[in-house]
Amino acid sequence: MRDFMKFYTNLVERCFNDCINDFTSKALSSKEETCIFRCTDKFLKHNERGGWFGGS
Repeated sequence: MRDFMKFYTNLVERCFNDCINDFTSKALSSKEETCIFRCTDKFLKHNERGGWFGGS
């Protein structure tokens, strides 16, 4: 469980820092949404290849 929480925290921090730039609105822009989707997808695929994520 601790490893998953560390993974999740790193995912959120990294994707937020890379994708969220505009704090003038509560809603995400379409550009930010696309960035978040791609970032999380890339992060998950990278960690699946590493072997520890996914219950291995």
